[in-house]
Amino acid sequence: MAPQQIQIEVAYATPERQQIIPLRVPAGTVVADAIERSQIKQYFPEIDLAEQKVGIWSKAVKLDHELRDGDRIEIYRPLIADPKAVRRRRADQAKDEGRADPVTGGRRRKRTDESADAAEENE
Repeated sequence: MAPQQIQIEVAYATPERQQIIPLRVPAGTVVADAIERSQIKQYFPEIDLAEQKVGIWSKAVKLDHELRDGDRIEIYRPLIADPKAVRRRRADQAKDEGRADPVTGGRRRKRTDESADAAEENE
Protein backbone atom coordinates (compact mmCIF):
# COMPACT_ATOMS: atom_id res chain seq x y z
CA MET A 1 0.00 0.00 0.00
CA ALA A 2 1.36 3.45 -0.97
CA PRO A 3 1.98 5.93 1.84
CA GLN A 4 -0.72 8.54 2.34
CA GLN A 5 -0.05 11.79 0.46
CA ILE A 6 -0.78 15.30 1.72
CA GLN A 7 -1.17 18.51 -0.29
CA ILE A 8 1.04 21.46 0.75
CA GLU A 9 2.48 24.65 -0.75
CA VAL A 10 5.93 26.23 -0.54
CA ALA A 11 5.99 30.03 -0.86
CA TYR A 12 8.70 32.67 -1.19
CA ALA A 13 8.48 36.29 -2.30
CA THR A 14 10.76 39.18 -3.08
CA PRO A 15 9.63 42.76 -3.75
CA GLU A 16 9.77 41.96 -7.48
CA ARG A 17 8.06 38.56 -7.63
CA GLN A 18 6.60 35.66 -5.70
CA GLN A 19 6.39 31.93 -6.21
CA ILE A 20 3.92 29.49 -4.64
CA ILE A 21 4.62 25.87 -5.49
CA PRO A 22 1.87 23.29 -4.85
CA LEU A 23 3.26 19.92 -3.86
CA ARG A 24 2.06 16.46 -2.83
CA VAL A 25 4.33 14.79 -0.28
CA PRO A 26 4.10 11.67 1.87
CA ALA A 27 2.50 12.09 5.30
CA GLY A 28 5.27 12.56 7.86
CA THR A 29 7.37 14.84 5.62
CA VAL A 30 9.15 17.64 7.48
CA VAL A 31 9.53 21.27 6.37
CA ALA A 32 13.17 20.98 5.21
CA ASP A 33 12.42 17.96 3.02
CA ALA A 34 9.37 19.62 1.45
CA ILE A 35 11.37 22.76 0.61
CA GLU A 36 14.01 20.58 -1.04
CA ARG A 37 11.38 18.63 -3.02
CA SER A 38 9.76 21.88 -4.20
CA GLN A 39 13.01 22.93 -5.94
CA ILE A 40 12.17 26.54 -5.07
CA LYS A 41 15.90 27.31 -4.96
CA GLN A 42 15.90 27.04 -8.77
CA TYR A 43 13.77 30.20 -8.82
CA PHE A 44 15.47 31.91 -5.86
CA PRO A 45 19.08 30.69 -5.47
CA GLU A 46 19.63 33.26 -2.69
CA ILE A 47 17.52 31.19 -0.26
CA ASP A 48 19.71 30.04 2.64
CA LEU A 49 17.81 27.89 5.12
CA ALA A 50 20.72 28.07 7.56
CA GLU A 51 20.06 31.82 7.89
CA GLN A 52 16.41 32.36 6.95
CA LYS A 53 13.41 31.55 9.11
CA VAL A 54 10.42 29.55 7.93
CA GLY A 55 6.81 29.37 8.99
CA ILE A 56 3.47 27.79 8.27
CA TRP A 57 0.60 30.22 7.71
CA SER A 58 2.59 33.10 9.35
CA LYS A 59 3.59 31.09 12.43
CA ALA A 60 7.31 30.36 12.81
CA VAL A 61 8.28 26.68 12.81
CA LYS A 62 11.52 24.71 12.80
CA LEU A 63 12.83 22.87 9.77
CA ASP A 64 12.08 19.51 11.44
CA HIS A 65 8.38 20.37 11.92
CA GLU A 66 6.13 17.63 10.53
CA LEU A 67 3.68 18.87 7.90
CA ARG A 68 -0.08 18.43 7.79
CA ASP A 69 -2.44 18.45 4.84
CA GLY A 70 -3.10 22.01 3.64
CA ASP A 71 0.02 23.59 5.19
CA ARG A 72 1.71 26.45 3.35
CA ILE A 73 5.42 26.72 4.09
CA GLU A 74 6.62 30.31 3.95
CA ILE A 75 10.31 31.14 3.68
CA TYR A 76 10.94 34.54 5.23
CA ARG A 77 13.47 37.06 3.96
CA PRO A 78 15.74 38.78 6.50
CA LEU A 79 14.44 42.05 7.95
CA ILE A 80 16.00 45.13 6.39
CA ALA A 81 15.20 47.40 9.37
CA ASP A 82 14.71 46.88 13.09
CA PRO A 83 10.94 47.20 13.73
CA LYS A 84 11.48 48.91 17.10
CA ALA A 85 13.76 51.53 15.56
CA VAL A 86 11.24 52.19 12.78
CA ARG A 87 8.40 52.68 15.30
CA ARG A 88 10.60 54.96 17.42
CA ARG A 89 11.47 57.12 14.38
CA ARG A 90 7.81 57.32 13.39
CA ALA A 91 6.80 58.35 16.93
CA ASP A 92 9.53 61.01 17.09
CA GLN A 93 8.38 62.41 13.76
CA ALA A 94 4.76 62.54 14.99
CA LYS A 95 5.90 64.44 18.11
CA ASP A 96 7.89 66.91 15.98
CA GLU A 97 4.88 67.48 13.72
CA GLY A 98 2.54 67.96 16.68
CA ARG A 99 0.47 64.87 15.89
CA ALA A 100 1.50 63.15 19.13
CA ASP A 101 1.70 64.16 22.78
CA PRO A 102 5.29 65.36 23.41
CA VAL A 103 5.47 63.58 26.78
CA THR A 104 3.71 60.26 26.24
CA GLY A 105 4.09 59.98 22.48
CA GLY A 106 0.44 58.94 22.25
CA ARG A 107 -2.13 60.46 20.00
CA ARG A 108 -3.51 63.81 20.97
CA ARG A 109 -7.17 63.63 21.85
CA LYS A 110 -9.49 65.92 20.00
CA ARG A 111 -11.39 68.04 22.48
CA THR A 112 -15.09 68.47 22.05
CA ASP A 113 -16.69 71.76 23.02
CA GLU A 114 -18.11 70.17 26.19
CA SER A 115 -14.77 68.78 27.35
CA ALA A 116 -13.07 72.13 26.63
CA ASP A 117 -15.74 73.94 28.68
CA ALA A 118 -15.30 71.46 31.54
CA ALA A 119 -11.52 71.93 31.46
CA GLU A 120 -11.91 75.70 31.68
CA GLU A 121 -14.28 75.37 34.67
CA ASN A 122 -11.74 73.23 36.53
CA GLU A 123 -8.98 75.81 36.14
